[in-house]
Amino acid sequence: MNELELEKTAEQPKVAPAAEAVPATEPTPKKEKEPVEVVDVAFRNSGKNYFFAPGDLTFTLGEKVIVETARGVELGRIAQTAHRVDADRITSPLKKVMRKATPDDIERSDRNRELEVSAAEIAQQKIAARKLDMNLVDVEYTFDNSKLIFYFTAENRVDFRELVKDLAAVFRTRIDLRQIGIRDEARMVGGLGSCGRPFCCTSFLSDFAQVSIKMAKEQNFSLNSAKISGACGRLMCCLRYEHDSYEAALKTVPPMGSYVETPNGNGTVTEVRPLAESVRVKLDDKPEAPKLYPASEVKVLRAGKKGAVKEQPNQQ
Repeated sequence: MNELELEKTAEQPKVAPAAEAVPATEPTPKKEKEPVEVVDVAFRNSGKNYFFAPGDLTFTLGEKVIVETARGVELGRIAQTAHRVDADRITSPLKKVMRKATPDDIERSDRNRELEVSAAEIAQQKIAARKLDMNLVDVEYTFDNSKLIFYFTAENRVDFRELVKDLAAVFRTRIDLRQIGIRDEARMVGGLGSCGRPFCCTSFLSDFAQVSIKMAKEQNFSLNSAKISGACGRLMCCLRYEHDSYEAALKTVPPMGSYVETPNGNGTVTEVRPLAESVRVKLDDKPEAPKLYPASEVKVLRAGKKGAVKEQPNQQ
């Protein structure tokens, strides 16, 4: 091979060997987390239950227990015995119940309740002396007496820095002042609703759901605020309980004011009973005597205004 051939051979690019084919692997399916065994623990001034791991202990409903929370050791009660919940509902890390409450623990808790009464009286005096525009709702000692919490309501922002100093000088412990809403005040104070039963927020509601005036309209409640408002001054929480049922039922009946065809002639819908799936129609031929028809026997010729519902008072 001469020099020219050697030079040409050196200039030729080297070709990389073909990459070996890698067999495609199927993605490993995610393993579903197994349900977690928990107990529900309820605390004072809270309608919400919290999950704790029962460990090796067995509890009865209403039994008092000692648990560790974000604000320290607390005494609570078993609101629901051991059961399993989806792992997605657990906030990690899930803490265990420390132990069952002893007679000494219960006595200490009762003694704290007595101290809270005198603490509330002193706090009221300090608030009056400082002329602060705030309403003291409740006072709570933590179980280990490491913190004294004062709950209050106020229409505007309150500068309570000097009040905190006054209270700390008297009680010689950590002071925490918390401004709460009017619904939380009703939950803490408690009472009876217009139905004659204890407030839902103090008995079983864990969270406050959004309630709108539309729900009252769909259920044909009087829009008088005094009749559809709870003791807190907000719309009653129970308006939401049947909202989904009414919303689904309203889709099966003609709206108020619809012009419809009935077995007895044409007429206008003057009353809607969504749960009974029936409507009252004022016939063109006999307007003086509106008749009640099942929604299945009525054909809508011209739809009326949606959301307007009129029901008999005894059907609520």
